[in-house]
Amino acid sequence: MFAEQISIFVENKEGRLAEVTAILRDAGVNIRALSLADTTDFGVLRLIVNDNEKAEKALKKEGFTVGMTKVMVVEVIDKPGGLNQILDPLSENEVNVEYMYAFSNPQCKNAVMVFRFDDYDKALKVLNEKNIRVVQREEIDRL
Repeated sequence: MFAEQISIFVENKEGRLAEVTAILRDAGVNIRALSLADTTDFGVLRLIVNDNEKAEKALKKEGFTVGMTKVMVVEVIDKPGGLNQILDPLSENEVNVEYMYAFSNPQCKNAVMVFRFDDYDKALKVLNEKNIRVVQREEIDRL
């Protein structure tokens, strides 16, 4: 029910993002989803990849600080208001969305989003009650 996201801390300077993606490319790692948040001095690059172990090993070898974070990948109906069908019940049940970003999935007719929640048990309960599909780790690996 959970996916692992890789978080990489990168200096906010020219060429660093290209360096990270080149390392992953050379290691044969495919990026499925990403989010980049920056500050003045550094950024946090969050990735869902097809092989966490390879990615982590390659990035650490090149001196990058890498963390692993539990996230939930959720299918979102691809129509106006589809995201609100997820966010509204979470809000009503006081589940905080710490962050979210889109996931590339050409095999699915609906959108797919990556979520980090403050309370995964509560979020999963709400999603299940509303019959909202959580994408399983094995499915992510096959994309």
